[in-house]
Amino acid sequence: MTKGGMESVEVFTTEGKGRGLKAQKEFLPGDVIFAEPAYAAVVFDSLTHVICHTCFKRQERLHRCGQCKFAYYCDRTCQRAAWLNHKNECSAIKRHGKAPSENIRLAARILWKIEREGSGLSEGCLVSIDELQNHVDSFGEEEKKDLRTDVESFLEFWPPHCQQFGMQFISHIFGVISCNGFTLSDQRGLQAVGVGIFPNLCQANHDCWPNCTVVFNNGNHEAVRSMFHTQMRIELRALSKISPGHELTVSYVDFLNLSEERRKQLKKQYYFDCACEHCKKQVKDDLMLAVKEGESKPSADTVKEVIQFSKDTLEKINKARMEGLYHEVVKLCRDCLKKQEPVLGDTNIYLLRILSIASEVLSYLQMFEEAADYAKRMVDGYLKIYHPNNAQLGMAVMRAGVTHWHAGLIEAGHGLICKAYAILLITHGPSHPITKDLEAMRVQTEMELRLFQQNEFMYYKMREAALKNQKIQVMPEPSNENAPSLFHKKE
Repeated sequence: MTKGGMESVEVFTTEGKGRGLKAQKEFLPGDVIFAEPAYAAVVFDSLTHVICHTCFKRQERLHRCGQCKFAYYCDRTCQRAAWLNHKNECSAIKRHGKAPSENIRLAARILWKIEREGSGLSEGCLVSIDELQNHVDSFGEEEKKDLRTDVESFLEFWPPHCQQFGMQFISHIFGVISCNGFTLSDQRGLQAVGVGIFPNLCQANHDCWPNCTVVFNNGNHEAVRSMFHTQMRIELRALSKISPGHELTVSYVDFLNLSEERRKQLKKQYYFDCACEHCKKQVKDDLMLAVKEGESKPSADTVKEVIQFSKDTLEKINKARMEGLYHEVVKLCRDCLKKQEPVLGDTNIYLLRILSIASEVLSYLQMFEEAADYAKRMVDGYLKIYHPNNAQLGMAVMRAGVTHWHAGLIEAGHGLICKAYAILLITHGPSHPITKDLEAMRVQTEMELRLFQQNEFMYYKMREAALKNQKIQVMPEPSNENAPSLFHKKE
């Protein structure tokens, strides 16, 4: 079954897994299998005034809707493009007196679209909104209570003159949002800024070691024509060679967790038992739990004690980060590493988590040499665990490359930046803002490396002068959030 630009994929049904997507032709790593605009999407409540409500880019100065005073846009092009979806919302917000929560706004946008177009197949969609999974029957007591609250709030917001929908259908829409909401990120891909529904993407099943990845593309602001300027969409990209007839899979969770942990998370958030090869055979679990090899191999009790100490430290680190106590975070990391290093192997996830935090926070504090050492060890561990074309791996290698550059370690920095660029060309594509930034860094570090190889003394003199005149790129403040996960699950 194919439709409007979706000729290269087919929906099929499997025993036990329900619907899925299959390739209709061969794909190579980095190929865009399909791009899909959002059926409906909204900005998170906490960011409504700093993110464009059309393309989800973060901007310094935004135009505000003069009517409802709630929606913000990059420019007139984004504002005009938004009007079809914002028109009903605008008058409903004015009538209601304030904007409701993101969940209510998203449900309302979906139902206004159904009012305009009907609930059948939209152009370019392989399935209709009616057919999407809602898992309401699997909800626990707490989730059912939240659902009732959302439905009540929705009915207060929904205008009486609009088409009226039955309680069951409204509950179905909230269930769809809960199970199928996709996280939208800003143009750098580093912060989750909103949630949208993409019916075709919803058909892709999970695999912990997938053959596809999803990237959010905010459109091209240099384009004059609004269809390109504001063309916000997701792209499903191939990570490896995919033959015709093979299932297309994505990962709903970060792979850097033990198979048991990933299965628990998937069961809790998406209501299924993961039966992928990596979970069934616990592939890579031994690496993630590795302990120091050698004559003085630590005892099982010592390992257990260090892992418990690591878990306790991670809780303390989270608390200190929330309070912005970054020097305290560094102290906690150093103390934890002292305990971990004689006991845990180089790929142990508890060691890697501490190395990741330490390198990020030390970079922010501009203690680059120590940060670079930890970043290098973190990347070496990640390379043994992650799929070679994993987006999170690419981002981690990029951060490590920038840290090495800041530390004046030009050879290692350039090598890491080249490695990150190769990964992100596949996961994000050449025109994504992050890949473009990385390409500029790659060209710059290549020039610097040539100078370094010709005359080391001259290189450091010029670098010193350049850094004095040029405002050094301050590393972003460490985030307390993980990288945006693929699907947005309301907590």
